[in-house]
Formats: sequence, structure tokens, C-alpha cells
Amino acid sequence: MSDIIETKEGTQLSEKTISKSDFEVDNDQTYDDPEKLNIPKDWPPLAAHGPKKYYFWNFKGPAGVDLDSIATQPSVFDDPGKAQAYQPIPEYENIHRFDPLARWTWREEMNVVRKIDLRIMLWVAIMYMSLQLDRGNISQAVADNMLTDLGFSTDVFNNGNTIYRVLFLTTEVPSQLVSKKLGPDKWIPIQMVCWSAAAMAQYAMNSSGSFYATRALLGAFEGGFTADACLYLSYFYTTLELPVRLAYFYAALTLAQISAAFMGFGILHMRGVHGNEGWRWLFLIEGAITAFIGLWSALLMPPAPTKTASWFRGKKGWFTPREEIIMVNRVLRDDPSKGDMHNREALNWSQIGKSLMDYDIWPIYLIGLVWWVPVGTIDTYMTLTLRSLGFTTFQSILMVLPEQCMSLFTLLIISYVSQRWDNIRAYLGMFSQLWLLVCLIPIRAFSADVSKWSKYGVLTVLLSYPMCQPIQIAWTSRNSNSVRTRTLSSAVYNMFCQLSVIISANIYRADDKPLYRRGNQVLVGIAAMNIVVYALAKLYYVLRNKQKAAKWNALTPAQQNEYRHTTKDEGSKRLDFKFGF
Repeated sequence: MSDIIETKEGTQLSEKTISKSDFEVDNDQTYDDPEKLNIPKDWPPLAAHGPKKYYFWNFKGPAGVDLDSIATQPSVFDDPGKAQAYQPIPEYENIHRFDPLARWTWREEMNVVRKIDLRIMLWVAIMYMSLQLDRGNISQAVADNMLTDLGFSTDVFNNGNTIYRVLFLTTEVPSQLVSKKLGPDKWIPIQMVCWSAAAMAQYAMNSSGSFYATRALLGAFEGGFTADACLYLSYFYTTLELPVRLAYFYAALTLAQISAAFMGFGILHMRGVHGNEGWRWLFLIEGAITAFIGLWSALLMPPAPTKTASWFRGKKGWFTPREEIIMVNRVLRDDPSKGDMHNREALNWSQIGKSLMDYDIWPIYLIGLVWWVPVGTIDTYMTLTLRSLGFTTFQSILMVLPEQCMSLFTLLIISYVSQRWDNIRAYLGMFSQLWLLVCLIPIRAFSADVSKWSKYGVLTVLLSYPMCQPIQIAWTSRNSNSVRTRTLSSAVYNMFCQLSVIISANIYRADDKPLYRRGNQVLVGIAAMNIVVYALAKLYYVLRNKQKAAKWNALTPAQQNEYRHTTKDEGSKRLDFKFGF
């Protein structure tokens, strides 16, 4: 690495070149690593440290860093010979704030990130909580004897859930395409108001037909929300920050489940009010809450980091011009591909085809297909299982709270671990499945005379497993390496996750009751298989990186520079891109 001289202005390079590999880089790099960047001598100062990981409780910032020193990370934009190949397109919505010469301090960056967390992340989490209210209250309704009140069999209930999942699955990609055209800030509120109307309509259910219809509408309008929200967050956060923000996102789901348990406990006591069952009031009231949040979201969601000004958010917006410069340039320096498209630019059929056929994302799609099955089966039937063990309706509703609180804790822990160490995503997934396997083995061995509290204890530990979903969504985004692929990859990944939910809902069969020995044996096998799937995914990306590195290193510096400017390779197919694993 070139010598570093401390000046009043910050850290100044004394030589012409700087190697990224010499930095204490905490996250895996994607562009031109570890080759040297040819930075002009008179170039503004850059950070003396690689990206530093710190958490919301680190008010003093990352350890060992002077908060008033330069935080701007080296990137391809600092090398005049390479910068032109990575320039944002003229139509990029934040182009007026893009400035390769912009520099900022760690203190400024910390303040901007905290502001984004409060203004953007917090509300996205609240929106996700409302999603969980409307899609998760069906289990509480069942615990309140909804099936008996309507004269439904378990098959009707399973059919309704399958219809919901199929519609949820099939609308993932269309929803993403609409979101890319209109913008998540417009499409997400529309989704929320529409599904809240369907949720409230469940108040009037009186037949299997109306049950199927409302479940179909809920699935159709809720499908794509998660991918839309993840795409929206990627506009504001770097690759290093996104996994933990997605962990907050999924922590909101758990908080919604905890809140819903208490809300359900109170609302279900309304049975008899105006002659209606408690579950009808549950659907009506929680649907109305979502409608309110959806309408409020239309006012609160800005379309982009530099587009926060509005009559409701204020004429000057939430961020100063200086803060906008920091937001835009830190994200583009981390991932130049985010400047490839305007955020309201629709995808054409050719782009859609390329994205769907990007085989380098398929290993993560395979993970999405299988990871949820071992836990999803247990989770879907948890309240019914508790009722069958002899617990009352309200006991069953409240007895899920321990596992929800514990799962919130394990979710945050495993997400922080993923941020702390590089390229351990697959290992964390393997650990999560091992957790499930250890719990499933005794469940498979349970006999009819095992106490209900022993069964409840093991089920609670199983459902407290460390969920890797935020890590896997960020992994999908990280390995997409283009706005085009990223737009669809999250949706396709979620489609496979919904397929896993459908599979999990059909493991337990009526002829296997009450211990479901055959079903639990299948779950044990799938959990063991999943460990191998994660290992193979890691192996695939390690080999792909070696393959690409061999081709890249075989080129001379002049050929590498020509490649950057003339290659037709896109996204993750570029030789100068490294996959995360």
C-alpha cells in the first residue's frame, strides 16, 4: 500500500496507487479486488480504514476510528482509467448528487445512517408488521373455533391456505414489475390498502367459497410486498448494512406476532358483541389498522434519497443537500450497479428473460425452496397442536409468546454474526438447519404418553431457531449485481420460499394423526438434506470465483481496462465481480 500522510484535511495518499486488499475491509469486495486503483496524487483524501461495522448502540462509532477523519471508501470512481465504465446513467434519479470528488467523515456518515434508520427503516418495519397482522391472524381465528363456527373441515382450511400461497407466489414477479414501473413508494401503499380491504371482508365469511375468495385476494395483493420493500431499502443502504436492516425488518415480524397475541387475546373476547364471533372482529379490526398504515405510507414513503421533499414531508425534505450527497455516493461507491437504471424504469421482456435465466442465483433459489419446510410444518400447526394437547383457546394464543421472543433474539444474533465475519452465510444456514434437526429427532421419537409440557418445550425450542431469511435475501441482492437482476431475483427467491410453505403445509396428513410419525420422519430427512444444500451452494460460489479469477488474471492490465469499457457481460457475469457465499 502507498504511504499515508496525515494532513489537516484528512488522510492523503502520497503515491499514485492504492490497493484495496491493504485495507481492513470488513465485507467482501466486488469490483477490482485485489488489483490496484491508480488514484491521482492530487485526488481528495480517502479513508484510512476499510468499511467498519458498528451497531445502533455504538453511539461513539466504530472502535479505533477518529470520527472526524475521512470515511469515504476507495472505489473505481477514484481511478480515472476505470471510472467511465461504471458511471451512473444520465437518467439515474440521484444523478445530480453524484460526485466522485465528494468526501465525508465517519461522524457525518453515522448521522446520515441513523437518520435513514429512523426515517426509512422504521416505517418499512411498521409496514411489515401490518402484513403479518393480516396474514397471521388466521391461526388465531382457528384457535377461536372458526372452523367449527363455519362448519369447515381441516381440508377446507388447508385448501384455503394453499390458494393463498399459490396466489401469493404467482404475484411475486408481476408485483415487482409493477413496482419497478411505478416505484415502490407508490405501489406498496396501493398493495396495503387492497389487501386490508380483503382482510376486512373476512368479517362477512359464511361459506367455503367466500373463505377461498378472501384468501385468494389476500395472497394476490400481499404477494411481492417483501421483495418490493427489500428493493426499496437497497436504495438507501450499502451491501454491508443491508443484512442487519433486513434483520430489523424480520424482527418487526416477530414483534407483530407478539403484539398480535395480546391483541388477539383482547379482541377474541368480543365474541357475542352484536351477535358475532370473536374471530370476525379480529379480521375487521386488524384489517382496519393495516388500511390506516397503508394510507399513511402513501404520504411518508419518498421515492428516492434525493426526493424526500413534498407537501407532507416538508418543502425542504428530510435530508440536507450535504446529506443527500453522502447517501448517494456511499451507496454507489459500494455498488456502482445501483446507478444502472432509473428506479421508475420498467423492465423489458429481454431484461426479464436475462434475469430469470441468471443461473448463478439458482443455488440461492434452491435454498429458498427447502429451508423453511422443517420449521414451517411445525409453525403452521402450532396453535392446533396446542389445542390438541389440551390447552384452551386463550392459553394456546399466549403460549406462542416464548418462542416468538426467543426467535427475535436468535434472529438478531445470527444477523449480527453475518455482518461481523465475511462469507459465512452458508455456514449460518447450516447451523440453523442443524438446530432444527436436533429438535426434530426427539419430536419424531415422542410417544403418546409423553407429557404435554415436554412436547411444548421441544416445540418452543425448535421454533426459536435462528432464522436466516434476512441473510439470504441480502445474499440474493448481493449476488445479483445489477438493478435489473436485483429487481426480479428477490421476487423469484420469495416465490421459491412460498413453494416451501406450500410443501410444508402438506407434510402432515390426516392418516398420520395424532403423532405424525411419518411426517416428522420426512422433516428429519429434509433438515439433514438442507445442510448439504447449503454446503453445495457455498462450494458452487467458491468454484465460480476461482473460475472467474483465473480468466481475469490471465488478462494483461491493458486488456482488463479494455474489458471494463467494452464488455457485454452484465451483472454477476462480469469477470471483475466476486460472488459472496
